[in-house]
Amino acid sequence: MLKQRTIAQTISTKGIGLHSGRLVELTLRPAVPDTGIVFHRVDLDPVVTIPADAFSVGGTMMASVLQKDDVVVSTVEHLMSALAGLGIDNIHIDLTAQEVPIMDGSAGTFVYLLRAAGLKEQAAAKKFLRVLKPIQVEEGSGDDKKWARLEPYEGYALQFSIDFQHPAIKATANFAEVDFAKDSYTKTIARARTFGFASDVEAMRAAGLARGGSLDNAIVMDEYRVLNTDGLRYDDEFVKHKILDAIGDLYLIGHPLLARYVACKSGHGLNNQLARALLLDEQAWELVSFTEKDQIAPAYAGEWGLA
Repeated sequence: MLKQRTIAQTISTKGIGLHSGRLVELTLRPAVPDTGIVFHRVDLDPVVTIPADAFSVGGTMMASVLQKDDVVVSTVEHLMSALAGLGIDNIHIDLTAQEVPIMDGSAGTFVYLLRAAGLKEQAAAKKFLRVLKPIQVEEGSGDDKKWARLEPYEGYALQFSIDFQHPAIKATANFAEVDFAKDSYTKTIARARTFGFASDVEAMRAAGLARGGSLDNAIVMDEYRVLNTDGLRYDDEFVKHKILDAIGDLYLIGHPLLARYVACKSGHGLNNQLARALLLDEQAWELVSFTEKDQIAPAYAGEWGLA
């Protein structure tokens, strides 16, 4: 039986929020089977608890934001991606401010933190959501059209196309595909950083965004080039980060997927629309567990899932 997973012990770190610029302490705690992923705003009295759920998303401008009444937990996508990548089903996440710390702008730091806490199998079957028919959402038309689709696939694979009219991005690959039957999440995806443009910083900060952004936690570009002195971590880091985000956004569905994700110029908003559209169509999916090892899809057959 492929079992659910949590972490073995509590672990904490501190960092700043990418958009809020506020210092925040992040604490990860083990959770019992079938808890799911649950965020707690421990800076509030009483503590406010928000489940990691596609229908709890209250905002998608430059980040995926969970919301309960007037309380938010912002920029959850990189941590959610790391949890998906390591196959963690159940965990409590405590925050002392409104935003998950950005760390280095990728999921790599969260992977390191989770592995430092240890991964622990639990006495309950892992539940997968198997996509049974294609589901697609889209926006715009012509050259401005953006879309994202989930389709049946006995594994987990993602394809993404980007189209940024910037020389530094156009010089890299604008398409990437990963299939976790053969590709490693931690080696192929986890270290891809978020990115932005220096020309947009002033407007973003005026809108209350990117107040904590820097060359330490993002790829930043001027009109022509990447400003980070260490360059890119992958030749296709821009599109790989879009895949990293999509993995995190889709993990808000609540279970690891048996599906293929294909997208063109999608972002947090479309990813959330796709997750909701899938869940609302009860004929489009089923929950399954694997009791025998030879039944397990190759994407999830490794020691720690998508590691």
